[in-house]
Amino acid sequence: MDFDGLFDEKLSQYMEENKGKYTEKQWENIIPRLYQKFGDTYVAKVKCTPKEYYARMTDEELTATLSVHLKEQIPVPDFLCCEIEGRNCTEALLSLLKSDDGETVSYAINLVGADERAFPDYFSMITENKFDEDIRDAAVEKLKENADKATEAALKFYKEGTAKEYMLEILSRAKKRDEGIFRILLDEFLSDVGRVPMHAGYLAAYGDERALPYLMKKIEDRSIGFVEFQELKYAIEALGGEYNEPRDFSADKDFRTIEDASVREGFGYDGLPKS
Repeated sequence: MDFDGLFDEKLSQYMEENKGKYTEKQWENIIPRLYQKFGDTYVAKVKCTPKEYYARMTDEELTATLSVHLKEQIPVPDFLCCEIEGRNCTEALLSLLKSDDGETVSYAINLVGADERAFPDYFSMITENKFDEDIRDAAVEKLKENADKATEAALKFYKEGTAKEYMLEILSRAKKRDEGIFRILLDEFLSDVGRVPMHAGYLAAYGDERALPYLMKKIEDRSIGFVEFQELKYAIEALGGEYNEPRDFSADKDFRTIEDASVREGFGYDGLPKS
């Protein structure tokens, strides 16, 4: 049942009947309210309201309905998603994570969330490069939300050299302190000069103050560029440190690019409007 299509028909009729009555800005506020009201409106074709239509379904039927909508490119109604989210249909949704269709997988990731039962599928998405970067990033975000439950698998893949940067990102969000994780994050920061900003961010996210001396030493390096300096400064401050020594990056191409963009927007580097 294409409820969104039906709503669009009714909306077009309503807007035609009220042409000139509201501004475009007012319509932006009115349309969402009309949509919510539509969810409680009796639809003769299904002999119930859209919300009731989905409320009567089992978890498996909801999942199958979502799959059909995506497969046949029928707009997915908010009422369907809300019913799924309100029920915690994780077990039924897990099968969608194994789909070959990227849009189906994206919906499933958002609906399943950081449930540990989905982690094997999330790690498969990340390590097998089956999907594009957006989907891999979405899977990583969910693993980060429940990182303590994901560290064992992340450590395994990291040690195998599989999707190392993704694994570091997940490990950096672990709340449970682990000496092995700290050493991995620190070693990567010290050894990979090409990814200093990213790895400084991982140390900041992990939150172990023992990283401060290493960050302070690196920020004193006069060979680092503006972007590296900024990320190091943010990491130091995130761990409770402070670095206020003036530095001149006027010859740095990244600094000049940012400065030029700021000037065009009427702002100086310090973020204040130029007089």
